Amino acid sequence: MSKRTRNLITLLGIMFVCQFCAAQAITVAAAADLQFAMQDVAARFQKETGKEVKLIYGSSGNFFQQLQNGAPFDMFFSANLDYAKKLEIAGLTEPGSYYEYARGKIVVWVPKDSALDLSSGLQALLTPSIKKIAVANPQHAPYGQAAVAAMQKAGIYDKVKDKLVLGENISQTASFVVSGSADVGIVALSLALSPNMRDRGRYAEVPAGEYPPIEQACVILSSSKSKETAKQFLSFIKTAEVAEILRKYGFDVQISPR
Repeated sequence: MSKRTRNLITLLGIMFVCQFCAAQAITVAAAADLQFAMQDVAARFQKETGKEVKLIYGSSGNFFQQLQNGAPFDMFFSANLDYAKKLEIAGLTEPGSYYEYARGKIVVWVPKDSALDLSSGLQALLTPSIKKIAVANPQHAPYGQAAVAAMQKAGIYDKVKDKLVLGENISQTASFVVSGSADVGIVALSLALSPNMRDRGRYAEVPAGEYPPIEQACVILSSSKSKETAKQFLSFIKTAEVAEILRKYGFDVQISPR
């Protein structure tokens, strides 16, 4: 066998290994409220299967636009059922992969050193000393839409709308309050319970009946190059083990048959 032939065989072997490894990993577009919960889920999945889940976080509305334009993701975890359903209707998802995995919740959150009394819930936002209120941008973030709906139902939106500071997604919204760029924020309970925030502030949960349900769903994209790994991850998402993780971060979860 010539040296050139041996080099060619070696190169083909390397290419095969690279393609195999790529098929063992998936890239997931995930709503920002999943930032900490999904890290735990992905770590457990990798430990059990040896397959990697690469996580990119952002607002569901922005991801929806990107996926319509062919963004190279294998799966999409949306904080809004509509975005996932619209992708399904458009034929951009793997048939049968649509799955409603959780329901999110919102809370009013302040740093530990804040003097704001949260016992009145959303009404606390009317306190004169409050200058900036962080919420996610309702144009494309489901948690922002929920926050606006809750304030409207509480009859305070028109009184505080000029104080609103809009985060690109719910994670950035939370960071505004943690950093002191806003006095108070309406954020995801999942982030309030995260390691970054749970010991740094206080929160009051907004009753679920005060805003439309933040029902969340995931899909596998039909353009995925790693469908088998994506399907394996979807099956893992439906397990009691993952439901336990999501509940730890404040999500409501109903387990569907695998």
